[in-house]
Amino acid sequence: MTKRTSMAIRPAWHVLMLLMLVALSAACSRGVTSTPGDAPNLEKWVAEVKNRPAPPLDPLPVMQQFETFEYAAQNLRDPFSNAFSDQSGGSGPRPDPNRPKQTLEQFPLDSLNMVGTIGKGPGLVALVMAPDKVTYRVRPGLYVGQNDGRVTAVFEDRIELVELVPDGAGGWLERPATVALAEQ
Repeated sequence: MTKRTSMAIRPAWHVLMLLMLVALSAACSRGVTSTPGDAPNLEKWVAEVKNRPAPPLDPLPVMQQFETFEYAAQNLRDPFSNAFSDQSGGSGPRPDPNRPKQTLEQFPLDSLNMVGTIGKGPGLVALVMAPDKVTYRVRPGLYVGQNDGRVTAVFEDRIELVELVPDGAGGWLERPATVALAEQ
């Protein structure tokens, strides 16, 4: 398109837009007309609506009567206490409540990543990165994870440990677990 052709089209668009604007304003003003005589009719209608009696309210619902129940089991065993578990200090494994917690026991076992090892043979030490982005040294006998997990062995590709988990009846079960070397 040349410069002359675009100059000729521009005034045509201006005229077309002006005609559309006039038509739109005429259409809008036609529907908004009101006369001073409409106000008394409106006031009369509002007065009629205000003078109408209110519709009757629905009756209140009938409240259901419940049977009273007297609890008479005060002298029976509390079902939520540990009275049914073995309190005699049985022979099963139990966590030591007096053992001080170690640093890696604050993290869940699945959030720990084995990143390598140091040493050889029985002196092998695993390197474990915790969620706090600190690398810790782990050797047999240390505790890791939130289930009293005691490290039993360290290998080049994994750490083996035994966790103590509740059995649901007041006792504890030993469960083997491993932390594998993270793939790079």
